[in-house]
Amino acid sequence: MTLHSFINGHIVTPLGTLSAATIGIEGEIIAAITPGAADDAIDLDGGWVMPGFIDTQVNGGGGVLFNDTPTVAGVAAIAAAHVRYGSTATMPTLISDTPDVIARGLDAVDAAIDAGVPGVVGIHVEGPVINVVRKGIHDPARFRPLDDELLTLLTTPRRGRVMVTLAPERVTTAQIAALVAAGVRVCLGHTDADYATATAAFAAGATGVTHLFNAMSPLVHRAPGVVGAALDNDSAWCGIIVDGFHVDDAALRIALRARPADRFMLVSDAMPCVGAANKDFVLQGKPIRVEDGRCVGADGTLAGSDLDMAGAVRGAVTRLGIAPEQAAALASTSPAEFLGLSDERGTLAVGKRADWAILTRDLYPASTWIGARPVA
Repeated sequence: MTLHSFINGHIVTPLGTLSAATIGIEGEIIAAITPGAADDAIDLDGGWVMPGFIDTQVNGGGGVLFNDTPTVAGVAAIAAAHVRYGSTATMPTLISDTPDVIARGLDAVDAAIDAGVPGVVGIHVEGPVINVVRKGIHDPARFRPLDDELLTLLTTPRRGRVMVTLAPERVTTAQIAALVAAGVRVCLGHTDADYATATAAFAAGATGVTHLFNAMSPLVHRAPGVVGAALDNDSAWCGIIVDGFHVDDAALRIALRARPADRFMLVSDAMPCVGAANKDFVLQGKPIRVEDGRCVGADGTLAGSDLDMAGAVRGAVTRLGIAPEQAAALASTSPAEFLGLSDERGTLAVGKRADWAILTRDLYPASTWIGARPVA
């Protein structure tokens, strides 16, 4: 058994936060966690050891946009960019595109998993079955119905998890049920659905909401919309972007008080600018400017984010006022449960993968470990 020991910090475990701990590893799995440290322990200097972050919405990173590079090399570059910020599991995300690009992306993620690319657990297909009224930065020319060709493509068995964001008003509940029966995680997003339609989608098996509040019908007192349906649902997981641009902090604090906190997930919605020296980029022909962490198109529309998961955790603590342990759960435990991976990821516990993120006392990334090996 290999031992990794830590002192003078905060090691987040399901049984509590330890100031000193020794983690025993066999292969890539945690075999033991004991309080106290060995003589050669790493001094955390007030820092944190958290379970590795799991990001379900990663459009790009390291200068690479997944839509432009739906290849194993593209997947590997994106994952490598985000590993630097504590993400030990990512879902490369396709913004609305053609069936050909979607097929290439699905195949690329399969091949990346087969090749053992660190930090890749599946794919998120965001669109193209979404509503033009809530299109955000997505290109309406690429929108299409969920026809038999696309349904077959999305329901073909894959090596990793498949997550699909759609507008429920553009599909039938039978189609949602078919996706769910094939193991697809269905999320509501870029939608103008009313409360009843959103609620019916949850009843049909949808289990997620993509970037709550953004690109969806809002909560109005006589028309609760998708936001109201999400906040009224105690079981669906809601992704939230805590960057100070996408959603006002007060709205997120209210949402966290309105329903079970463990049904929220931090997401980055990251673009190629994360981990890249040159921040500006082009999205499907549209130039995107990145200034002070904010990504916008020429008309001022938000275009994803320049956020990483360590930044999301830090923002949850400093902007929303939640405890670091809860922020860690939003970045790790909740997405693991949403993806059906909680038997292997999401907490620092015996029997789980030895994936962890070490952060400074101010919650900035220090190092990342996947399978008990330092990768950043």
